[in-house]
Amino acid sequence: MSRLAVAEHPRISGLREPIHSGEIMNRSSIIAIVALLGGALSLQAGDWNRWRGPGNSGMAEGSAPLTWSATENIKWTAEIPGRGHSTPVIWGDRLFLTTAVPTESTPAAGGARPGGASGRRGPGAAGPGQGGGGGRPGTGARGRMTPEMRQRLMEITGGKDPAELTPEERRDAMRKLRGQGGPPPGNARARPGGGGTGQAEHRFLVVAFDRRTGEKLWEQNPVTARPHEGYHRQYGSFASNAPVTDGERLFAFFGSRGIFAYDLDGNLLWKKDYGVQMEMILAFGEGIAPAIYDDTLVLVFDHQGQSFISALDTRTGEERWRRDRDERSNWAQPLITEFGGRNEVIVSAPTKIRSYDLATGELIWECAGLGPNTIPAVVRDGDIVYAMSGYRDPNLLAIRLGGKGDLTDSDYIVWTNQRGNSYTASPVIHDGTLYFVTDNGMLSAFDAKTGKPHYQQQRLPEPYSLKASPVGADGRLYIATEQGDVVVVKMGPTYEVLATNTIEDEFFIGSPVIVDGVIYLRGRNKLYAISASN
Repeated sequence: MSRLAVAEHPRISGLREPIHSGEIMNRSSIIAIVALLGGALSLQAGDWNRWRGPGNSGMAEGSAPLTWSATENIKWTAEIPGRGHSTPVIWGDRLFLTTAVPTESTPAAGGARPGGASGRRGPGAAGPGQGGGGGRPGTGARGRMTPEMRQRLMEITGGKDPAELTPEERRDAMRKLRGQGGPPPGNARARPGGGGTGQAEHRFLVVAFDRRTGEKLWEQNPVTARPHEGYHRQYGSFASNAPVTDGERLFAFFGSRGIFAYDLDGNLLWKKDYGVQMEMILAFGEGIAPAIYDDTLVLVFDHQGQSFISALDTRTGEERWRRDRDERSNWAQPLITEFGGRNEVIVSAPTKIRSYDLATGELIWECAGLGPNTIPAVVRDGDIVYAMSGYRDPNLLAIRLGGKGDLTDSDYIVWTNQRGNSYTASPVIHDGTLYFVTDNGMLSAFDAKTGKPHYQQQRLPEPYSLKASPVGADGRLYIATEQGDVVVVKMGPTYEVLATNTIEDEFFIGSPVIVDGVIYLRGRNKLYAISASN
């Protein structure tokens, strides 16, 4: 069935009533636009079938509540067992997520930041770069800080420069650095990412909820395993890869543990174990979400061993093609998009951004220029794609589609940026503006065509820390933080904070999901549905 025909098919779209001809025309137009942006399978108001939303742009359809709290505008909450940072996905009335539950006693593997359960700083505490002595990297440590120690310190702090740390954060980071023996060892597997354990056996779970009531509909345990490697103490989990659905099947990707396809009622259709034990730098943990287009599913295995990209038939799990990649650890989700009559799989990575033909795996173009630890997903606006890195040697590349071969330093590079790039969070693209935010809460908005900033590195109301990717809806940008706040900023060329919403003692790593006017937020062990109509 054609993707454009889905609007005329109430069963597939999840609609309860027939669609009038005017609605068909309107929705078909929207679908065509979304397909141009990111290779959508279908687009209905009640679907959020992948991590960055229906258009792979971080934008939702319709509106969302402006204000809420732990007691205001909460439609329902649901408990989530175990630990997982994957963003939920939604199709029709069902919400799906993944998690991992230890089957035996294990040391604490993450949670609170320094300063309390929620990580919220006290009224007099200094934020990054504010008071507290500031100073050069290594202040307060004995002896001279080597480049290797500085790199290790930034890994421990999730990419923060030592000068941005509060005294409390710096002391905690230096204790961890000394406890790890200073410079990183040759074998990253020996030190599990700051504390996540790789020795405890876990049950890997796929869970479905009724998104309107929060009732758990089903739970499946596709694999129970003892992971070979840990994850980042604070930000990692064994279930960080967001699932994806095509409306008929749900695909749960557990990286080294394989991929599992279910129907929407929880029946296992097929599974595939690649037999790979991924080795992530400093054992920071795995977390690349799958990408999907029509009947093709794309998985990326970029790690310290032999990296590769694989394309599967969504109906059978049969591998269509595989290509080795000259890459190391990478967490950037692929973008599948159509240009010039051909579907491309574009993967951001430290060595080179590469574009593959979706049908054959043939390399179309490649471009160097990003720094290490690539995490933000590639987004597209018109005939330009945007890839960025925000760790060491940060860079943002706006690349015009249509090229072939090596595009490094070519005229296909429309513009670049080295200030205020996202390290972890993926950008939002909407109405010709590219929005991105740093891990320490500095927001930027750029003209997507020219690279001219509307505003750059504008600090959010508090010195936040964040890993979740922002989501836009109805002219508002929703930014979830580790401190339990979601800051709502007006979208457009002028920076304006509209609201700050707090759920005390919460910790948001998964990105917000917005469907039918409801925000779904995954916290530490709870799932929240927030609606202004309560």
